[in-house]
Amino acid sequence: MKKIGFLSFGHWTDSPQSQTRTASDVLLQSIDLAVAAEELGADGAYYRVHHFANMIASPFPLLAAVGARTSRIEIGTGVIDMRYENPLYMAEDAGSADLISGGRLQLGISRGSPEQVQDGFRYFGYQPEGDDHAAMAREHTSVLMEVLKGDGFAQPNPRPMFPNPPGLLRLEPHSPGLRDRIWWGAGTRATAEWAAQQGMNLMSSTLLSEDTGVPFHQLQAEQILRFRKAWADAGHDREPRVSVSRSIFPIVNDLDRAYFGREGGSGDEVGYLDGGKARFGKTYAGEPEKLIRQLAEDEAIAAADTLLITIPNQLGVDYCAHQLEALLTQVAPELGWR
Repeated sequence: MKKIGFLSFGHWTDSPQSQTRTASDVLLQSIDLAVAAEELGADGAYYRVHHFANMIASPFPLLAAVGARTSRIEIGTGVIDMRYENPLYMAEDAGSADLISGGRLQLGISRGSPEQVQDGFRYFGYQPEGDDHAAMAREHTSVLMEVLKGDGFAQPNPRPMFPNPPGLLRLEPHSPGLRDRIWWGAGTRATAEWAAQQGMNLMSSTLLSEDTGVPFHQLQAEQILRFRKAWADAGHDREPRVSVSRSIFPIVNDLDRAYFGREGGSGDEVGYLDGGKARFGKTYAGEPEKLIRQLAEDEAIAAADTLLITIPNQLGVDYCAHQLEALLTQVAPELGWR
């Protein structure tokens, strides 16, 4: 059994071919798709976050709105670039969204992906020491994880506007349990081990920023194995969660075939990302019987407890819901995921 959700890149394009031509279209349709996904029996609604692009950039208002319109489905991000974040303000926003949803927030964070502008975090007021962007992201993450514990750390004003409880003050609103629902988007085996040591769940995407020559799903399965070992070695007192993302398109009608019929023969790709070698996973597209055979051989999906399906959000809510329904009813049961 697996949790199955969607991951939306949240694109909009002012084009006659796009169902999402404005930011408003994307935000409102993102809410509608989460509602539809919950009705179909999906388990998660996740959204990518990118700055300076025609994509979702400020996720917490959206997550709060989705939380208010749904009752069961998990809601999350994949991922928030921590180089841009004020971790204290972020903790307040995340706590509010989590309380509105009744504790369903699953917050994916990371060092981030290639940016639309050069060192965009500088415009947000953050400057790493030297050029160590990753260290700054990890420092912001460390602060976030600490304040999410809910311990007091701020000295109260002796003459406050409102009476204070005794002792040091914590950030409010505090949402108990949210700290255990933070995921790190790891692009390498080493960063997965680091995430385990910090007590964060693992979120692994459709690419890894390293390549050992083995197929993508095997490299990702090794990443998951190393994460779980590092978790056990760290002695945490709960079981971690692991998600992987995949592009999976069941072809069950002529429209599906027109959109994705040529994707069925794709394979892994090797390229360069941020100056380093990277391996990208293939797209799965085909009739359900073909997908069942192919997905049964994906070692990383087998090792994960959560599968996030990347959806073509510019094709609209109805089509994305159709794709989710086909996967949930015609593919997932045959693989034992349902």
